[in-house]
Amino acid sequence: MKFVLDAEQRMFGETLHKLLAEAGTAEAVRVWGGGETAPGRALWSSIAEAGVFALAVPEEHGGAGPLPVELVTAMEVLGRHAVPGPIVETLAAAELLGRAGGAAAAGWLPKIAEGEALVSLALPPSVPYALDGDAADLVLIASGGGVQEAAADERPVCDSLDPARRLFRVAPGKTLADGDDARAAIDAAYDLGVLMCAAQQAGLGRALLDVSVEYAKTRKQFGRPIGEFQAIKHHLAGAMVELEFARPLLFGAALAYGTPEFRRDVSAAKVAASAASYATAKVALQVHGAIGYTDEYDPSLWIRKARVLHSAWGSPADHRARVIAAL
Repeated sequence: MKFVLDAEQRMFGETLHKLLAEAGTAEAVRVWGGGETAPGRALWSSIAEAGVFALAVPEEHGGAGPLPVELVTAMEVLGRHAVPGPIVETLAAAELLGRAGGAAAAGWLPKIAEGEALVSLALPPSVPYALDGDAADLVLIASGGGVQEAAADERPVCDSLDPARRLFRVAPGKTLADGDDARAAIDAAYDLGVLMCAAQQAGLGRALLDVSVEYAKTRKQFGRPIGEFQAIKHHLAGAMVELEFARPLLFGAALAYGTPEFRRDVSAAKVAASAASYATAKVALQVHGAIGYTDEYDPSLWIRKARVLHSAWGSPADHRARVIAAL
């Protein structure tokens, strides 16, 4: 089956890409890791104005969604630019609150749609740790079959390989929802978060491939651009094939939203996107050599993020097990 975005979806992705290409996201990533969130919040507002967060919020709460195909399109672009902040977590929280309902949904979902609220979310298996707990306006934790508001520690638990992904220990507080409906909402939020993370990985991998191809055209060795050497060509071509094979699984999973196959398909997409982005990061590091390690070189931020996202929202082994269980 061939998946083709329509003209409006392609324009949405292209507009978002142009917006972020001019926004200086690499510097926002660097200062976010040091606790300076103002540039990241400015990016967040621009993304919200483009309608990204509204795609995950139901219409009755001021959104336009859930629209999973458009969300995958957006997250590919955001991954390509390595936008900092708990974006996947906020989108997953919108799914959770939308399904759980109640006063919390009515109060927070309009703010999420407008980009006024950054939400961090601790779901199994990451409980009791939440991403960017200090920067979030709301922290949610799912434990014991219920959803609670949570408070984050003042400091991250450890230094992260990716400076823009800091984990904080969180403690549950006020219960917002529990029972069977809450458990179903938690499962749905996790599945959407997995898909959003996979789409982010696919975009990240594509960015690393593009910058590696350009570097291979200009970096010379033995009097020739290294891109002319067959070994380099093979590595880059292999990375491109893996990334291209992952994309249909992403959009196939998006189209399965709301069906019994969604859980299985998002796991298949996460396995493929994790493998493709991680392999592309290794190729990028091999092509760039030592410069790929340097903090001053922007692609080093992308390379490190690829490693961290490889196991975020469930490891490849976890998701292979879910696929096998569904067969």
